Amino acid sequence: MGELKSTERLDRREKTILVGVLLSDGEYSQDDPLDEIRGLAKTAGLVVVGSMLQKRQHVDIATYIGSGKVAELKELVEAHEADLVVFDNDLGPAQTRNLERILGVKVIDRTEVILDIFATRARTHEAHLQVELAQLEYAMPRLKRMWTHLSRYKGGIGVRGPGEKQLEEDRRLVVHRIQDLKAKLGKVQARKEREVAGRSDTPSVSLVGYTNAGKSTLMNALTDAGVFVEDKLFATLDTRTRRWRLNGGGQVLLSDTVGFIRNLPHTLVASFKATLEEARQADLLLHVVDASSPEAEMQIRAVKNVLEELGLADQPTILVLNKADRVPDRSFLDVLKAHHHDPITISAAQGDGIDRLEQAVRESLHERSLDAEIETGVENGRVLAYLAQHAQIINRAYDEDDRVILQCRLPRRCLEFLYENGANVRENGQRLYA
Repeated sequence: MGELKSTERLDRREKTILVGVLLSDGEYSQDDPLDEIRGLAKTAGLVVVGSMLQKRQHVDIATYIGSGKVAELKELVEAHEADLVVFDNDLGPAQTRNLERILGVKVIDRTEVILDIFATRARTHEAHLQVELAQLEYAMPRLKRMWTHLSRYKGGIGVRGPGEKQLEEDRRLVVHRIQDLKAKLGKVQARKEREVAGRSDTPSVSLVGYTNAGKSTLMNALTDAGVFVEDKLFATLDTRTRRWRLNGGGQVLLSDTVGFIRNLPHTLVASFKATLEEARQADLLLHVVDASSPEAEMQIRAVKNVLEELGLADQPTILVLNKADRVPDRSFLDVLKAHHHDPITISAAQGDGIDRLEQAVRESLHERSLDAEIETGVENGRVLAYLAQHAQIINRAYDEDDRVILQCRLPRRCLEFLYENGANVRENGQRLYA
């Protein structure tokens, strides 16, 4: 069965109108609320010819922006002869249909632009699976609008024309494909977990952060990895892991991950869990921030929200204030430093601050991990499953009393759980207490 795309791919260079609705409970750039969607549109290859902003307490159930603004938007579309309207908000299927009927042009939302970028940037088989799953889960409630788009990608779909019968066939096709993709990604996830857990001889560090914060540049500076770097959003989709040899001896495994973004679609977060397995099992996260961005604080919060959604909120983390060479005013850095605990200031592009970062990583890894012997009963599935997820298991042995003894490297934060669940923990032959 060939690949089924959830949406029509964006035509590059389409003339585009951007629309942003500022809701009272939202978080936006103070200087330019449309700055991020403009960057997404640029990355997607669209040509922005106009824009519209509106402040609302609540969205309009029919058109999101209300009839008066729709009329104004229609005039803007006609004046610029636009091909496409992009909302920096998530539209419902009915709102999209109503807007397209009134405006006479294609209307897409923020999530669809991000999905299109991901589809364009995906390089590996795993990334293609993840993107297609996210696309199809986005498509499910929108099939009534999209059944003709689907027919372009699947021979024979829609040949009898639109109708409820055809729509049901499309739904069954999409549901079957989603199940197939989840099964394949489940195998990828299991394999990735085994690969990451199997690296028992070296501590692991993972780079996380807002898209375009400079993670790939930093990885290149630390490891000479030759990772692709581009001044566009989502330049990196596939995780890369390289050995980082620390000055003075010792090494860690350093992983570069996909960048996060404000209101990252939940379908993408779920689909990319396998890709983010490196971060989930890392001994330490380096949260890289573009310190030169006026929206640095908002971006830090956005990354923390995604980490929380991935279950990584309590992971040991060092905040890395990157692009210090681009900061227009040193007071920007002073404010960021005052708001966060022990950040490290660097310029990955210039190589400034790398020594301080290495020292902080050394100290953090030494402080937060230990080599220990864990002893528990073979029937203690709770502890064994926890260790498989959180520890690097170096050796496993069994004694005649149905006890299992595991030599592990694990974060010190795991000790409390192990003691609460009946495991004995020894370091250098001495029993440890939580």
